[in-house]
Amino acid sequence: MYSRAANINIDDSVLVQQSQTGDTTAMERLILRYQNRIYNVILKMCGNPDDAAELAQETFVKVIESIDKFQGKSGFYTWLFRIAVNLTLNHCQRSTRTAARSLDAEETEPDGTASQALRECLSDERALDPAAVAQSRELCELAKKCLLQLEEPQRAVVVLRDIEGMDYAQIADVLNIELGTVRSRLSRARSSLRDILEAMLK
Repeated sequence: MYSRAANINIDDSVLVQQSQTGDTTAMERLILRYQNRIYNVILKMCGNPDDAAELAQETFVKVIESIDKFQGKSGFYTWLFRIAVNLTLNHCQRSTRTAARSLDAEETEPDGTASQALRECLSDERALDPAAVAQSRELCELAKKCLLQLEEPQRAVVVLRDIEGMDYAQIADVLNIELGTVRSRLSRARSSLRDILEAMLK
């Protein structure tokens, strides 16, 4: 057995190195460290709890199978999220080939209030405050519906930036796209979210 504090204090790189030598306890610690975050990110992207659980499990299976090939060119955190996001994008593209949605909005940066509101509604932090959850539940459900109407690549950028809190460089690394593409895609996505929300509220 090992303590939660020990799990928090050991650096990812140390656990990765131990895992690569066949240390199953180290791998279990890495999984415990990230399993909730991976599940929540996938859930926000696909919108289905059962699919999210299956994709999260598939993510960690791939991590276990591929840990020997991890060379540390990026952080383990980035590598892990890249696997999860790619699996989820592939899943969404296979299962949601419905009517195409055009989201070619102007590339203008939204105000910080909109971004903060989205993060608060879609993150799990508010679950700690039952009163706040009760007051904002309807708005949060609406925000989730809006998010799921975005095209998958835009949804991924929003989830990684406004919910997971990654910086632009990390997102570019996870999605394997240029930094400028991250900025423009995020700008379009946020603008589209506002348009979708306005249409729903009419």
